[in-house]
Amino acid sequence: MAAQSLLSSKSPLMSLQTVTCCFSFTATSLPLSSSLPEQPELSGAAVLHQTRRDQVVDACRVYSASSRKRRVLTPGDLKHLVVDEDHELIYCYVPKVACTNWKRVMMVLTGRGKYSDPMEIPSNEAHIPSNLKTLNQYSIAEINHRLKNYLKFLFVREPFERLVSAYRNKFTLKYNSSFHKRFGTRIIRRYRKNATQDALLNGADVKFKEFAEYLVDPATQRDGPLNEHWQTVYQLCHPCHIHYDMVGKYDTLEEDANYVLRLVGVGDSLHFPSYAKSTRTTDAMTAQFFSNISTQQQIQLYQLYKLDFLMFNYSTPSYLRLD
Repeated sequence: MAAQSLLSSKSPLMSLQTVTCCFSFTATSLPLSSSLPEQPELSGAAVLHQTRRDQVVDACRVYSASSRKRRVLTPGDLKHLVVDEDHELIYCYVPKVACTNWKRVMMVLTGRGKYSDPMEIPSNEAHIPSNLKTLNQYSIAEINHRLKNYLKFLFVREPFERLVSAYRNKFTLKYNSSFHKRFGTRIIRRYRKNATQDALLNGADVKFKEFAEYLVDPATQRDGPLNEHWQTVYQLCHPCHIHYDMVGKYDTLEEDANYVLRLVGVGDSLHFPSYAKSTRTTDAMTAQFFSNISTQQQIQLYQLYKLDFLMFNYSTPSYLRLD
């Protein structure tokens, strides 16, 4: 049965239809094994990814039934969905979930021979917006067609591990002075008593406790959407509106990534870059950071990221003090 359009071309606001409780109007998921030979490892992976899709749908259904909010998306909400026309592929990138390497791979896929090895592409070049086309750049009809017919995927990570990774990268490294100026100065001004003039001016030594306080402060929500590096996957990729065919996980990154590449028929010629980062944020490291914030902050942060935990089947961390 054909899915109804996700976007309405009649609306002057070019807005997506409002979610109520079900998913009959969202883009359909493609049968992942339909074009592949029945190899045991592929069929086993297909079962795994069906389970992950079911988990997302179930969590969204529960959330929709309990929420009074009626979320309406616009094309501007689709700016994280990178489109590869040649292979009919859509990738929703989530910062701090290997998105630099995925953007490199997408540049190889869309480059028509310009690139062959993802790791030859400098990381800063992978983040130049004009190097990749995103779904919000299309017309309503074109968006609907691609959401209905292209293979759609995203990669996720344990929410608090991703959060601590973002904090470490953006607030503890000297070269990220733009984040220090943009966010660090604001955080220190709001939450640090007796801050030095240097801290107020440069914002270079934000503590994790201050960062947590910033995230859970209602004033932050009033300021507008969270920065993409610590925004929820739910808000970045809208998995309750868009049916993703494949949900990859950071803990099985290479395996899941190469599965996607096999699905689009390039698995023999293109492989996802091996990932052995010595500075990677681990669960133990995350637990250490969370031990330095209050029980109230832990509870508030869990509430903020709860839907990501539920949708992607991450258990509540054992180190949290929730009672």
